[in-house]
Amino acid sequence: MKKPFTWDDYSDQPALLKDKEYKKTMRKKERASLLYMFFASLVFLPLSLLAMPFVKRKEIDTTYFFALGVDFEREPALTQELLEELSVETIVVRLKLWEMEKLPQLAAFIKANKQRKIILKIMQDREHIEDLNLLQKDLETIFSLLREDVALFEIGSTINRSKWGFFSAGEYLRFYKIAYDLKVSKFQDIELIGSGVIDFELYYTVHTLFNFCKCKYDGIASLLYVDRRGAPENTQLGFSLTDKIALLSTMVWLSPKTKQKLYITETNWPISGTAPYAPTSEYECVSEETYSDYMLRYYLLAFASQQVDAVSWHQLIAPGCGLIDNREGIRKREAYAVYKYMLHTLKNAQFLRLDIKRGYYIIQFWVNEQLLQVHWSLKETTLKNEEFFEVYSKTGQKVEDEILTIGSAPLYIFITKEVGQKVNASERIG
Repeated sequence: MKKPFTWDDYSDQPALLKDKEYKKTMRKKERASLLYMFFASLVFLPLSLLAMPFVKRKEIDTTYFFALGVDFEREPALTQELLEELSVETIVVRLKLWEMEKLPQLAAFIKANKQRKIILKIMQDREHIEDLNLLQKDLETIFSLLREDVALFEIGSTINRSKWGFFSAGEYLRFYKIAYDLKVSKFQDIELIGSGVIDFELYYTVHTLFNFCKCKYDGIASLLYVDRRGAPENTQLGFSLTDKIALLSTMVWLSPKTKQKLYITETNWPISGTAPYAPTSEYECVSEETYSDYMLRYYLLAFASQQVDAVSWHQLIAPGCGLIDNREGIRKREAYAVYKYMLHTLKNAQFLRLDIKRGYYIIQFWVNEQLLQVHWSLKETTLKNEEFFEVYSKTGQKVEDEILTIGSAPLYIFITKEVGQKVNASERIG
């Protein structure tokens, strides 16, 4: 990136933008866009809140729901081996526009994984934001080379953080329109997703979904982190993860700019004691055990919403936030086993219902002609292990205790076929 922007290789993100005068000057240039965002939010956020109860769930293809972010440069041979071991069907790969010389290496990685659904996140720098001719040239090169093997091109990322290069949603829309115009003129077969807002800052999303830009999306990408609030069930302005997804999905439903597709292309929790690799401060970091609990609960709640087409965990190998720590050799964290068992168990599951009572959660699925319940509780409690239960831990270890401890770590409870069919026949979907 051009100065004053720099890249932090430890946390794999731009470093903080310390030039306050530069930021102030750039925001002044974009004040018309920022003003539009303010007034548009006054209209469309309340409208979306009112419309939330009327948005219906949709049918989610669970095969591709469980996605995983991978770095094509980091431990490439091991990454390929682990993708095969996990049997993950959807991966998110990132390309930095300021590293176009690495495009052949990326193309080789994508070709080796063409059997998977690949989402390519094209990340911006200030040079490409300012020089739209350069952007058009490089996007055309990327689309020409990768169009056959990439399912979705995500245009831009983290648009509401100035350190990532954008100073308004208006700047982002001008950036995105270059990609859209190329699609219309030369690459009608590709699919583009966009918006790319991080965290629960939906006023930026409002601007990307309700505007006068002559462009459209094939779906909306969101970086819906909730790590600063702790557990995924915790609230922000009264909204839990489930509520945030519902509101975001409603905005997608209302917008004339996009197909009704929603992808969470990045989320995770930072891991304690991993500075300088952690992407946030130690205050937001959690233990490896809590990290795996939160990850599983995030996926379960997003799956239960039946409004998200895919959730991508960021990422496979990363010391500060990944399933695998590669600082001193290769160490699979507990979360790796949790992700593997979750994917193996739920990738063909049919969602039935979610029940919440006083912080006790039960999600029911129909899996291979058998009823599966996943239990967890925000306040530790106990449950009798019935004779018609077959219980597994979050990592897939069989649990045979007479009294089950239900707490932060979800338990998979399979119900014997006879009981499951009798109790839940009326609840099955389809």
